[in-house]
Amino acid sequence: MLEGLLPQIPTPLTLLGVVLVLFLLYLLSSTPGPGKSPPGPKPLPLLGNLLHLDLKRLHVSLCELSKKYGSVFTVHVGPKKVVVLAGYKTVKQALVNFAEEFGDREIAPVFRDAFKEHGVLFANGDSWKEMRRFSLSTLRNFGMGKRGSEEKIIDESRHLIEVFENFKGKPFNTTQPVNYSASNIISAIMYGSRFDYADPAFQKMVSRANENMRLLGSAEIQVYNVLPWLRWCCGRWLVNRTRSLKNIDYNIEEIMELVQGLKDTLNPQDPRGFVDSFLVRQQEESDHLGSCFHNNNLNFTVSNLFAAGTDTTATTLRWGLLLMAKYPYIQNQVQEELSRVIGDREPRMEDRRNLPYTDAVIHETQRLANIAPLSIPHTTSCDVTFQGYFIKKGTTVIPLLASVLQDEEEWETPHSFNPGHFLDEKGCFIKRDAFMPFSAGRRACLGESLARMELFLFFTFLLQRFRFTPPPGVSEDELDLTPSVGFTLNPSPHQLCAVSRA
Repeated sequence: MLEGLLPQIPTPLTLLGVVLVLFLLYLLSSTPGPGKSPPGPKPLPLLGNLLHLDLKRLHVSLCELSKKYGSVFTVHVGPKKVVVLAGYKTVKQALVNFAEEFGDREIAPVFRDAFKEHGVLFANGDSWKEMRRFSLSTLRNFGMGKRGSEEKIIDESRHLIEVFENFKGKPFNTTQPVNYSASNIISAIMYGSRFDYADPAFQKMVSRANENMRLLGSAEIQVYNVLPWLRWCCGRWLVNRTRSLKNIDYNIEEIMELVQGLKDTLNPQDPRGFVDSFLVRQQEESDHLGSCFHNNNLNFTVSNLFAAGTDTTATTLRWGLLLMAKYPYIQNQVQEELSRVIGDREPRMEDRRNLPYTDAVIHETQRLANIAPLSIPHTTSCDVTFQGYFIKKGTTVIPLLASVLQDEEEWETPHSFNPGHFLDEKGCFIKRDAFMPFSAGRRACLGESLARMELFLFFTFLLQRFRFTPPPGVSEDELDLTPSVGFTLNPSPHQLCAVSRA
């Protein structure tokens, strides 16, 4: 994939060419359309609004700009024009009521380099529609959000508890074991079986996927996505791009080996998981010219689902454990409810309706953790007039999920950890319309029902067995809730103690 991208030293002539191209793009992006454009800060030539933006905390910059320019506004990231949608009402209206118009995916250069517009996350058109439709139906067939998934998660929870017990109450980093557990759930659905935590190939796949979540959110990658021609004149300095593409290549090679093993033992009458179902469909359509069921779509769809299914659930669960250690009085109430309702038996999904406080804590963790604050950017599929503003076809659109989950008109204490957001005056669980961590509309998270089940079961299993505390000598106040920079917002590196409650 990286052949031919030899590092080059930029010459004055090359740099002049880059400046001229940037200026041309700036002029083109500034050409007005037939209607009123969304307001925004005045862009500088070439730089756009980069001086207004903190690329390490872009969602924070955009939330601040929305206070001045409203719920639909424009920013220029370099020469690239971006329309930002802020606040619950606006984001929901765009993604649900204007689902078709705002439903295409923005395929940033680094993702086009990596996935060639195949798979289910970074693709558009008929291929994406077919892959999403097939993925949803197949995941449901293998129990996503149902009893079949519940048994897999309960089994994996037992393995995770055993790992935590081995630390014997001493401080440890929760990242690796939690990531392995979440990865094994999606692996079991993809391949029909789980991996041993000690399997070196499995460890490397998870490690590379996690590293990419950090690299792909870096400022370097964001600049490259705006100025992709930098690869030709500054290739040697784009180290995060090179590293992330290599990681994806290595994981695709591992997936191809796993797929070949399943292909060699395939029984079309008894598919073991997602890959088997895809291979059966591929055989059925082998004579169909232009079929979407080709190897690239298989490999990249599995890669997309593996990475997304690992990171989002594991990251949210790690935030949950950190918040329990940070707020012991909330942990006390969760454990009191678990002891009263469940006792010593293993939790089941049917217990959720009888655990309103625990359910509220999980939802509030998702809201405050805000792990995908920018969602994954969209593009407009056609010219659209939205809330009185004209937006051209092909315009990059950011549904600012951070502004939804912390909308001051929707949440009583939007910047504080408050499980009461999801409880009524009688302590019963209540749904909130502005709870939108999985996005909405045509691009809503494929695995939402599975993620909800994983979070509930992993969280209740762990809180039933352990009390989570800061390391000795560290107070609750010293636990840092500042997120690490990445494609998703992970907790900063930390250690916790899992003290047995037995």
